[in-house]
Amino acid sequence: MSQAEIVEALLDFIGQPGASEAEFEALALRLFAYQFTHNAPYRRFAQQRGRTPLAVRRWRDIPAVPIKAFKDLTLSCRPPDAAARVFMTSGTTGSGRGRSYHPTLAVYDASMLAGFAARIMRGRDRIRMGILFPDEAALPNSSLAHYLALAKDHFGTSDSAVFVGPNGLDLDALLAALAQAEASGEPYALLGATYAFVPVMDALKERGRRFALPPGSFLFDTGGFKGQSREIEPDAFYDGLSASFGVPRDSCLNMYGMTELSTQFYDDGNAICPPVKSGPHWIRSRVVDPLTGIDVPEGETGVLVHHDLAHFNSVSAILTEDAGVIVPGGFRLLGRVEGSASRGCSVAVAEFLAAAQG
Repeated sequence: MSQAEIVEALLDFIGQPGASEAEFEALALRLFAYQFTHNAPYRRFAQQRGRTPLAVRRWRDIPAVPIKAFKDLTLSCRPPDAAARVFMTSGTTGSGRGRSYHPTLAVYDASMLAGFAARIMRGRDRIRMGILFPDEAALPNSSLAHYLALAKDHFGTSDSAVFVGPNGLDLDALLAALAQAEASGEPYALLGATYAFVPVMDALKERGRRFALPPGSFLFDTGGFKGQSREIEPDAFYDGLSASFGVPRDSCLNMYGMTELSTQFYDDGNAICPPVKSGPHWIRSRVVDPLTGIDVPEGETGVLVHHDLAHFNSVSAILTEDAGVIVPGGFRLLGRVEGSASRGCSVAVAEFLAAAQG
């Protein structure tokens, strides 16, 4: 298949209301064949594992690339200089920055918009938004900056605003917007990186301020702290959000995504931590033993592997370094892997690099 045919098939698939296991598998195998053909490092790794398009018959058998490999190799089906956009990891953990090359953003954008509409907007057309993250002009290689720009442009009202600029957080403007929302009775949404909420909560506490945002409001955080603010345990974090903004914990939503994917996972609120996360019909997740790549039984802890059809230009199967457990309706995210699982991920990275580099 050509890139144009892949993009057309994916846009059609994303536009469907759902998909069976067989339909997902059929497209996953076609996409694996495309990536095997056009992504040389991935092809060498798959061949070393004996996983070729002729040999692989199930999506679960498509070989997953360790996420750290994106820092060391160019994993792209198209020449990197042909990319319309290059998203880069933050570089806050370890050395180097992972890169994802997008020859077109059509599939990424369709994936984001469909997922956000279904899981966050839930039938609502628009809501006034405040963004606690720099915009795309400031961070052109940030997938999160692009994601939040899509959210604001497609689902935010005309008076939505970004509150992080060249001089950092504009706290006074944010507090004014929150006060206006509180007084108006119109629902309000505050979105941003997890760590960006911490200084806001600290400032409110210091000033003795609390808000009671109107019913229908929600808070939306993504990612973790990554050393950029003081650490807070999840329950304390969501308790703090609820108390500071007057929004119940089941309206405190978290998005789980990464630069190395083009699809995001969502929960239905954080009344209980960790909540169950799930994604749309064009992504599937497994929990594996990182040394063998074999699925662990449902209910047991392992390392998350995501098979994201929307991430078509690179590799669709990613071995993360996140611990998780498969449960009915999705998975629970348990944080970064530690101990033997962490060592297993390191071994998987070394094996992939050795094979992919020939």
